[in-house]
Amino acid sequence: MNRFLLTLSICSVVFTSCERPTPPKIEVSGLDLHHDIHWSYDGPTGPSHWGELNPEWILAKSGKKQSPINLSKSSQTTDLPILTADYQATPLNLTNNGHTIVQSYSEGSSASISGNSYQLAQFHFHHTSEHTVDGNYFDMECHLVHKNEEGNLLVVGVLIKAGKENEFLKQFWSDLPQEEGKSSTATLQINVEDLLPDDLSYYHYQGSLTTPPCTEGVQWYVLSDPIEASVGQIAAFSAIFPKNNRPVQNLFDRKVVTNDE
Repeated sequence: MNRFLLTLSICSVVFTSCERPTPPKIEVSGLDLHHDIHWSYDGPTGPSHWGELNPEWILAKSGKKQSPINLSKSSQTTDLPILTADYQATPLNLTNNGHTIVQSYSEGSSASISGNSYQLAQFHFHHTSEHTVDGNYFDMECHLVHKNEEGNLLVVGVLIKAGKENEFLKQFWSDLPQEEGKSSTATLQINVEDLLPDDLSYYHYQGSLTTPPCTEGVQWYVLSDPIEASVGQIAAFSAIFPKNNRPVQNLFDRKVVTNDE
């Protein structure tokens, strides 16, 4: 199964201030990863306490469909619908929000499944990976966050392992904003299609956001074939965020299915 058959199946230059208008942004409530209430990935405001920091975040403590989870190569294989995407180039617009690096995406890019279309709002990164496969972590994970007209969420997870230098990341990786609240913009156009692996088989399950408020009802599609990034590229991100991954959550009675044969 290759990218062409899936019709693009479905997480620099020196930056200067430019006069071109800011690209339109798809607003996704709860996905900016920034709140008035301080939270973190360790200590008294870490993941084990998120559900206690705000009454509206109670699902982080009591939810039965939380993410991330451990995925298994022995998961049920089934004849799943094809997840397709139509991703366009977007101006580089990176922000360090204190929890990760987020690339906002212009309107006009989408993923769809079973006739339902979801607009790509942003993508961001975690170190190490949030999902595991058969108990094993990957070096990083990228989340491509989508939302449809009804407000339903779909996230595509891309697992990243150490290997050869990633040409897509190379375009802007040397200028990741180092401090919270800082942004990097440029006339450079990037297309996240170039980040995807050739084999776009996936694991699918019902889950949640992996950051507060940990909203449930998120459709997860974690691509089963990881991509590579160099040790240096991984180190550059981990120097900013040594650990920004939520621990694996209980699966409870959920089913994980895959079309990875």
